[in-house]
Amino acid sequence: MPRSYPPEFRRKVLDLVASGRKVAEVAQLLGISDQTIYVWRRQHLIDTGQLPGTNSSELSELAAARKRIAELEAELAIHRRAAELLGEVTSPKGGSKPSA
Repeated sequence: MPRSYPPEFRRKVLDLVASGRKVAEVAQLLGISDQTIYVWRRQHLIDTGQLPGTNSSELSELAAARKRIAELEAELAIHRRAAELLGEVTSPKGGSKPSA
């Protein structure tokens, strides 16, 4: 799983790059990959409207929606399985007739 960095750290990294320092230099100094900084910079450009794409708030909403969908699908699978099991137990096939 990728390591998560706080937004303040990301902002400071992008400020260092914006001040003229090279991405490779900042990456080595802080122990992060060059690619991570490029991804953060691209997302910042999207968030500020300088590039087309999905902004950070939309991405977080989408991630939350996907997580909720997965939870609901798992819950539905459990309910379906329970209904199958209960259906087998409670509905006898060719069961006995009530006594007169």
